[in-house]
Amino acid sequence: MNQVRPQAQPALGEEIEARYAATRALTEALVAPLSDADATIQSMEDASPAKWHLAHTTWFWETFLLRDRLDGYRLYDEDWPFVFNSYYEAEGERIARFSRGMLSRPTLDEIRAWRAHVDAAMAPLFAREELAPLIELGISHEQQHQELLLTDIKHGLFQNPLGAAMWDRRPAAARPQDEGWHEHPGGIARIGHQADGFAFDNEGPAHRVLLEPFALSSRLVTNGEWAEFIADGGYETASLWLSDGWAWVRENAISAPLYWRDDENFTHCGWHKRDADAPVTHISYYEADAFATWAGHRLPTEFEWEAIARGQDGQAQAHDPYGGNQLDDAGPPLPRGGEGLFGDCWQFTRSAYLPYPRFRPAAGAVGEYNGKFMSGQFVLKGASCATARGHSRASYRNFFYPHQRWQFTGLRLAKDI
Repeated sequence: MNQVRPQAQPALGEEIEARYAATRALTEALVAPLSDADATIQSMEDASPAKWHLAHTTWFWETFLLRDRLDGYRLYDEDWPFVFNSYYEAEGERIARFSRGMLSRPTLDEIRAWRAHVDAAMAPLFAREELAPLIELGISHEQQHQELLLTDIKHGLFQNPLGAAMWDRRPAAARPQDEGWHEHPGGIARIGHQADGFAFDNEGPAHRVLLEPFALSSRLVTNGEWAEFIADGGYETASLWLSDGWAWVRENAISAPLYWRDDENFTHCGWHKRDADAPVTHISYYEADAFATWAGHRLPTEFEWEAIARGQDGQAQAHDPYGGNQLDDAGPPLPRGGEGLFGDCWQFTRSAYLPYPRFRPAAGAVGEYNGKFMSGQFVLKGASCATARGHSRASYRNFFYPHQRWQFTGLRLAKDI
C-alpha cells in the first residue's frame, strides 16, 4: 500500500529567497510596458522616474545587505549611490530629488543588468538567519516602491496630451455597494502591531487607546457621490473647508479630484468614461475632510479604523476584474469597489502622523525610514489597488501631506453614535 508522505516545508532561507525573487520579478514586470523614455520622465518633485525606482530598490539591497554584510563584495558602480540614494543622510550626499528625471544615463538596460548582478550576489545571504529581519524590510521597501512606481508613472503619462496608456485594456464596471455601517461600542482598544510577523517600526509599540462609541461606513465614497458634492458647490463653499484647505483650493484653482475631466477619468489605460459606482480616488486630505463635512459626517481616527479592521486580512482581495491579482499579473491598478476595508484606496483618517507611546526608531541608517517624517502629515489606512497583496495589515500606517493626491487616496466616512 502506498503511503502519502507530508510534503516537506521549505526552510526559512528558501522561503524568504522565494519571496525576494517574486518581489524583484514583479518590479520588473511592472516596468515591462515602458520604453526607456517613459521610464526616465519625472513629472513633479513628489514623483520619481520608473527607472529610478528600479535602481533605488537595487541600491537598497546593495548598500544595506551586500556592502555591509557580504565579505569581499565590491559595489557594481561606485558613482551610482550618489544618484540612487533617496533620503538617507547617514549614507552621505546625493542628487536633489527634483533632478532624478535628468538621469538619461545609466540606461534602463544598464539598470536591469545591475539588478541581475545584485540578485545573483544576494544568494548566500538568505541562509543567514540573523539577516532575515533586514531582508524582510528590504522586501517591504521594494513593495512600497512598486506602488510608487505605478502612481508616479500614471502622473507622468497624464502630462501627455495624447492620453498615453500603459496598458491597452478597458476598465471593468465597478460593483455597486449597499450603504451600511460597522458600529463599535467604544471602550479601551489595543492598537498597533501585535503579531510575530514583520511590521515597520512606526506600527508600534502596541498600546491602549480609549474610543467613544462610533460607526465606520462599510463602503468607500463613490465617484457618483463626489459628483453630487461638486454639483452642490462643494469646491465653492468656504464653510466646508479647513482654512489651509480653502487657501489650497483657491491658490491652485481646484475644482475636482486629480485625473478628472468632464465625465472621464485618466487611468493607466488612458482616458475612460467615469464609473459612478467606483470609489473616488486621487483626493487630498483637504478634499476628504470637506466632503465629510458636506455629508454631515467626519473622517475616522486611525484608531477607530484599526479597531474595525481587526480580524480583516490585508491579504484579502477586494476586487478581481481581470481574473487575477492585478499587481501579481502586472496589470493596471483600478479601484472597483469591494466589501473589505483593504484593496481599493488608501483611506484618509483625521489622525496626525505622530509616534506611538514609547516609540524608538531603529538603530542605524534604516532608522531614518519612518520616524523622521512624523511632522505635518496625516495617517491613511488600508491598502490601494496598486498595493502589493499581503503588504498591508490593520496596523499599517501610510502617511502623506494634506495637499498630496497623486496616490490612490480615497475616504470612508465615520460618525458618532
